[in-house]
Amino acid sequence: MENEEGRKEPKVSGNCRSAAMLLPLLLGLLEASGALGGCVEVASGTEAVLGAPFRLLCIACKRRSETPAEAESEWFFRPEGAPQFEKILHYSPEEGEWVAPGPFLGVISWNGSRGTRDLQDLSVWLAEVKRAHAGHYVCRLKRNLTFEGYTYSLARNQTLKLAVVEKARRDLASIVSEILMYVLIVVLTLWLAAEMLYCYRKVAAASPPPDSASEYLAITSESKENCGGVQAAE
Repeated sequence: MENEEGRKEPKVSGNCRSAAMLLPLLLGLLEASGALGGCVEVASGTEAVLGAPFRLLCIACKRRSETPAEAESEWFFRPEGAPQFEKILHYSPEEGEWVAPGPFLGVISWNGSRGTRDLQDLSVWLAEVKRAHAGHYVCRLKRNLTFEGYTYSLARNQTLKLAVVEKARRDLASIVSEILMYVLIVVLTLWLAAEMLYCYRKVAAASPPPDSASEYLAITSESKENCGGVQAAE
């Protein structure tokens, strides 16, 4: 392609376009690996080490963040072999937390959302895990959504089973996924650097210098035409 001055513009290859399109994707991967944003519902861990602290994770995202809401949370526990669940904790933004007497008194505490009337993080904290804390847990959310003219109430339960072990064991799937993520980032970074270097060299080679032979010939031919016109006038 030629511009208005007659100089040929270098063509951009498909590889260069692909590299430019993948640059935002790579930057997004790098940001996602080091930052968290918004509300994401993540499953809680299921193994706690005996004598160590542990966080029972419970996330209940609100689908429409612009809708005003008020919420409260309850936690229930059933030991292995027990017939029914028993309430162990209640939390509301107005009243704070309440812990039932028993094996969780002085051990469990609220570790979720604070400073807001709507709760999306309903997690609790176990200061010291004991054998008696192994069993089934239910995290219950009660939320009131306020719309124009009416209020909609909903309840939601999340169930998890906690096992108490002597020594921590890391999940093999999480190890493999983390390794693959970093390998993918490194490979994409190296490939993108090589593509950008290749495109830079190709564009530099295709762009003629200002005093190139083509411009010299064009100026020489124009000078000859001007001289011919002057001689004809004489």
